[in-house]
Amino acid sequence: MIAIIIGIIFGILSALYKDTLFDRLVSIISIFGMSIPSFFSAILFAWFFGFILHKYTHLNMTGSLYEVDNFGEGRYLQLKNLLLPALVLGIRPLAVIIPLMKNSLLEVLGQDYIRTAKAKGLSMYQIVWKHALKNALNPVVTAISGWFASLLAGAVFVEYIFGWNGLGKEIINALNQKDYPVIIGSSIIIATMFIIINIFVDVIYGWLDPRIT
Repeated sequence: MIAIIIGIIFGILSALYKDTLFDRLVSIISIFGMSIPSFFSAILFAWFFGFILHKYTHLNMTGSLYEVDNFGEGRYLQLKNLLLPALVLGIRPLAVIIPLMKNSLLEVLGQDYIRTAKAKGLSMYQIVWKHALKNALNPVVTAISGWFASLLAGAVFVEYIFGWNGLGKEIINALNQKDYPVIIGSSIIIATMFIIINIFVDVIYGWLDPRIT
């Protein structure tokens, strides 16, 4: 969600303010984000935000969604432990979505019907939101669906680094212990999730472009 929301917004802004300082800065950040693997950025984020800046961020280097109280009050929710793993997993998809959204929107904005909309006196906000955005989202949706596979794969290492008690950490523990039923079951769950995501993406295609259906 972080990658999709921020990526689409920054991609639109980069297209509207092409060749400005903002556009160049976003491009540099995108290139930097694409070049860093998830397991390495996880270590950096955990060290910098969870250790160096802990006094200001109050974030932990490791921790799961639920923590156990040592005084017998049971489990309690720790939503702040979700922030760093989510940011780390969102960096690389974000770096891909931004330039893809920018290039796709620039291509759509150069088409004839957009020039007609400008000639009618519509504002840039109306042109982008009502006419251009929907047509520019098709390649972005394709990229998002493809990135879910690597996102699920990257979550295995990220969960282990942050000590997150999730499916990824369970897979690594099962590999270390050669627990094959757990490995097979986890693989089936991940494959099922990916199939559901692809079906959902096909539905979105039909909404964006009715000609596909």
